[in-house]
Formats: sequence, structure tokens, C-alpha cells
Amino acid sequence: MPTPAETIEQFYTAFAKQDADAMVACYHPNVSFSDPVFVDLDAREACGMWRMLCERAQDFSLEFSNVSADGERGSAHWEARYVFTTTGRRVHNVIDATFRFADGKIIEHRDQFDFYSWSRQALGMPGLLLGWSGVIRNKVRGQARKGLESYLRKHPG
Repeated sequence: MPTPAETIEQFYTAFAKQDADAMVACYHPNVSFSDPVFVDLDAREACGMWRMLCERAQDFSLEFSNVSADGERGSAHWEARYVFTTTGRRVHNVIDATFRFADGKIIEHRDQFDFYSWSRQALGMPGLLLGWSGVIRNKVRGQARKGLESYLRKHPG
């Protein structure tokens, strides 16, 4: 069984290759995920989110660093560059992740990033003017939730 640090490295190595199945294999069957856009996802939703993002990614690259783990907890820093498909704008997102492990798998995954910085890049002028506000954050979350629900209906397994 891989160590928690090795599991984190496997997860991001798979993500860099856009291999969602290998990413999901690092997850515990009861995993939960949350970030500033995709909030409080259960296992089905989290796995579906990664599959959706890997399938839809355009001009995608990922680098990760500072992987550390101690017992049941771990963390990593990662940076993704991609085209935000909704607007066609280039994004460089800088993320810090924390993990909790159970049975050798990731059971909790939390990503943190500067939503205002992301929204300025992804949304352009609306993000620049209102990306700091709850209005834009809630709109982006709502659109992300609808997109994920639509994807899961089309890909139930």
C-alpha cells in the first residue's frame, strides 16, 4: 500500500496526465471534496467532477510541489494552467490542498485558492469588478453545480 505522500503524488501525476480513473483510484469510497467553486461534494460528485474536468480541459498543464504527509493528514501545492471553457480565457490557478486519509486512501480533500484572482482571469471584466463579491461567487458555484449535475446525469456510473 502506498504511503499517504505517495498517494498524493499519484493523484497529481494522474491529474497532470488528465487520467481521471487513476485520480479516482486514490480516493476512498466515502471521500468528500470542497473548494471555493465546488462546495461540499460527496464521493459520487467528487469523482464525477474530476472526470468532467479532465474530459473538458483545454490547453491544460499542472505542476505540483511541497507534498507532505504525516499519518492521517497531508498537503500539497499545485498550479493549473488552462482555458476556462465558458469564456475562452486563460487561467493560472494557484491552489493549496489538504488531505485526510483512511484505509490508505484520500477520504477528505480540500482545495483553497484566491477566488478573486481566479475570477479576474476566468471571467474578465465581471470578475475584475465583482469577483470579490458573493454575487459572482454564488453565480459561479451555481453554474458549476448545474454543469456537474448535468454531467452526472449523462455519466451515471
